[in-house]
Amino acid sequence: MPVSPFSGLHHVTAICSNAQRTIDFYTDILGLRLTKLTVNFDDPYSYHLYFTDDRGNPGTTLTFFVWPDAGPGQAGIGQTMLVGFSVPQRSLAFWTERLVHKGVKHENVFKRFEESVLRFRDPDGMLVELCAHPKDDPRAGWTGGGVAPEHSIRGLHHVTLLEDGYEDTAKLLTDTIGFRTAGQNGSIHRFETGYGGPGTYVDIHVAPDFLKGRLGTGTIHHIALRVPDDATENEYRSRIIAESLNPTPVIDRNYFHSVYFHEPGGVLLEIATDVPGFMVDQTYEKLGSEFTVPPWYEERKKEIQSVLPPVRIPPFPRQST
Repeated sequence: MPVSPFSGLHHVTAICSNAQRTIDFYTDILGLRLTKLTVNFDDPYSYHLYFTDDRGNPGTTLTFFVWPDAGPGQAGIGQTMLVGFSVPQRSLAFWTERLVHKGVKHENVFKRFEESVLRFRDPDGMLVELCAHPKDDPRAGWTGGGVAPEHSIRGLHHVTLLEDGYEDTAKLLTDTIGFRTAGQNGSIHRFETGYGGPGTYVDIHVAPDFLKGRLGTGTIHHIALRVPDDATENEYRSRIIAESLNPTPVIDRNYFHSVYFHEPGGVLLEIATDVPGFMVDQTYEKLGSEFTVPPWYEERKKEIQSVLPPVRIPPFPRQST
């Protein structure tokens, strides 16, 4: 079977209530880089935070809309219930000790498919997993995130959709987008794309008796799948139109171009291009070091920043702890 032009997960976007608390958790505890401190392009008077590896490579990105007045959400049917990050196979003991040291409650390590999983919640209650897969993750660790490179997060590993069935979503993933079935573990059905392995998985957890999800802080707003360029994105937008799923037009998100649609189970999906990338407006050294806005808001930048709460930007690089 030809390899799908979808090479895996591009990013995951969640909702948090407090910008500084979220920055501190994902940089100080998990060792990610704050790559962009910017605004929600659809609501410029609220922050949008981007956490990635050191270069902002596609497939390493977790972003947050900061909505302090939204109230807590409820993960449920029709939502993405959790995000998983990839860590080296022998690093879970390190991460367990680190979470204890940082005061983060966690579950015992458990097995799923071929991987070992360490699960915990972030400050708003969103489920996060660190996954150690026996298949080597070729993405490099780095020294600037406060975690030694032999233990550092490599990037996204998987997302889990919570749905009352899986057949219609599975058909979309396999027949329209080009994913492959990759196994079943109880009520969890796994699909992969590209060359497989960490960063390419979408899991569907079938739970027909679960309550319907409600967006709010501590929940995931949408997930984005990677395509290399605009031509590929437009091709797949046409395929999604043919499935009567009503995708949006292509939207310029400055760092990538996006198409959004709801898949049959209700989860909001995005197709996002790898280009132009996060260094379109900042150099490697300056990534995340200052507040930025897209060009169409540049004339209003000072006014926008004046109404946003100030935040402390963590140093880069950080010393390993």
